[in-house]
This record gives sequence, C-alpha cells and structure tokens, in this order.
Amino acid sequence: MAEERFEVRREIAANPAEIFALLCDPAGHVAIDSTGMLQSADGDHVRGSGDTFVVHMDRESLNDLPMGKYDVTVIITDFEPDAHIEWTISGTIQPPIEHRYGYRLEPSDTGTLVTTYYDWSHIAERYRDKGIFPVIPEAGLRATLGILARTVESR
Repeated sequence: MAEERFEVRREIAANPAEIFALLCDPAGHVAIDSTGMLQSADGDHVRGSGDTFVVHMDRESLNDLPMGKYDVTVIITDFEPDAHIEWTISGTIQPPIEHRYGYRLEPSDTGTLVTTYYDWSHIAERYRDKGIFPVIPEAGLRATLGILARTVESR
C-alpha cells in the first residue's frame, strides 16, 4: 500500500505557546492556509478535544472538484496545550471522510520545531476508490509552514 500520510517539518523562530495560540484560533487556520480553500471561520478558540468551529470553504481554488463554496465543521480530535493539535472535518460529504490534519510543536534552540501532517490512512473504501486523495499535496503543507513562520515571526 502506498504511503497515506504526509509529514513535513520546519524550524520557526517563535515559542510553542505563540504558535499554538494561532492554531487554536479559527481565524488563524484561514490566515496560514496555502491552498486558498479556507475563506473565513466562525467559532470560539479551541480549548480541548471535542471542540468545533466552522470554516467557510471554496473548492474552486483547487479546481479539482465542482464543489464551489461550502462549509465544514472542524472537530478537534487530539489536543495537548503548546504541543499537539489534530482535527478532522465534517461537512457536505457524509458520513465524514475521517482524514486528519495536525501539528506537533517541540521547543528548540531557535524557537520551535513544527511538524505538520495530513493523514488519509483511515478513510473508508468508498472514498478511497474515488481517487481524490491526497486532497492537499505535500507542497501545500510546506507552503503552509512558510506562511505560519511568516505570520508568527512578524508579531
């Protein structure tokens, strides 16, 4: 079976708490998105597993599926303050696909070693057979880390 997970890392010159605060802010996800799909977000800052917020999406930026504009609910699946946040989404496609996104933060000499990942290894066969995964390329994760670095390092 082919690899069904991307994981990329980058040193960022900010402390883990600063980065984690941005990742707990629904608007922070929109601010660092490299795909152009995330348009805006509504909801409170994330405080733990099970928290949710809504992201208004525009799939036309990927130009891969004719989904247009739609909403997804981000569901936090793992939460360790200043160290790890992971989520899945529920939205137009039901039952939920169960792909996961996340960040791990490790203090380093220069600030934080940030690892971001996209994992579609647990999706149901009905979605796997569509041939649309991965939705986000590995380069998209790398670009998002670049935007994250630019965002937190300029504060």
